[in-house]
Amino acid sequence: MPSDEKTARTDLAEDRTDLAEDRTLLANERTFSGWARTATACIGIGLGFSALFKPVEPTWVAKAIATVFILLGIFLVIAAERRARGLHERLTAHHIAGVSPINFRVMAVAISVAATGLIVAIWLLT
Repeated sequence: MPSDEKTARTDLAEDRTDLAEDRTLLANERTFSGWARTATACIGIGLGFSALFKPVEPTWVAKAIATVFILLGIFLVIAAERRARGLHERLTAHHIAGVSPINFRVMAVAISVAATGLIVAIWLLT
């Protein structure tokens, strides 16, 4: 096999590997988004449960169930952030502009802080 042909095959293999890493990074971002949506849905279910069953006695039962759903949402978004950052740090973007790993953390912290605020509001303001 001539040297030029061997070099061309090596370059093609490297390009394919680079593109595979780029696809994996993009899939990682989509997966994080999916888990963040699921976490937000859990938080919404908790808030809805609290609002729907507010008049039920004893009131602490509805608040406790709502709190469990909201805490589940916080857990999900934090777990998704840790996994997404871990994968993102192991791979390198080649042909794409990937999301900065700090953005995963910012989104997870924002959702968690807002959800914690909802828990405080459910227990103290109602």
